[in-house]
Amino acid sequence: MRNNSVSRQTLADQVFTRIVEAIVVGDIKAGSPLSENEIAMRFNVSRGPAREAIFRLEAKGLATRVAHFGARVVDLSLDDLCSLFELREALEGMACRLAAERISDAELTMLEDRLRSHSEQPDVAAGQSYYQPGGDLDFHFGIARASHNQRIFRALSDNVYDVMRPYRFRSSQTPGRAAEALKEHRAVVEALRSRDPAKAEAAMRAHIRSSWRNTQSAFQTTERR
Repeated sequence: MRNNSVSRQTLADQVFTRIVEAIVVGDIKAGSPLSENEIAMRFNVSRGPAREAIFRLEAKGLATRVAHFGARVVDLSLDDLCSLFELREALEGMACRLAAERISDAELTMLEDRLRSHSEQPDVAAGQSYYQPGGDLDFHFGIARASHNQRIFRALSDNVYDVMRPYRFRSSQTPGRAAEALKEHRAVVEALRSRDPAKAEAAMRAHIRSSWRNTQSAFQTTERR
């Protein structure tokens, strides 16, 4: 019984991850219905793991349940996004300030290696988009962890990062934004390397404000189409 439970949870984790990636890159569009049957068929699993994955999407803010219609992929308004960016700037600015004081040399090296890996992605090198996998492979996730403040880390990882990933990816597809974001990330790492808390916070806040301006422009362009 315990082994079956573990297997179901592992499968639900896999389905959840694959659905999230499909939402991030736009294969599953914002506002799309999330049917247990369709998810089960799409990912070749039973309805149990599909149901668990949908519940997790709701918990992460990536899906919402509408009475009489079921679960749908969240479709944020511009006001919703503005609120999230304001929250993100405050939390990540502080996380970066703390990281400048607390980050280890090994964590700094890991961030630099991560950026090097990002720069080598064909789409980033070509300036087409800047895709970041979730979790530890996300640059921002690494800085939040390096703050060594678990409450800030959980607030960002539980309530901000997942729901914002589709919009971050969409924004990165704006011409010139991928190279600009990579340059801003490097400025953040340089500030962390200097162990200057004020400089690190300023660099992160500047990056997030730049991202918000770009996201806002991309959102409004999409709305006009």
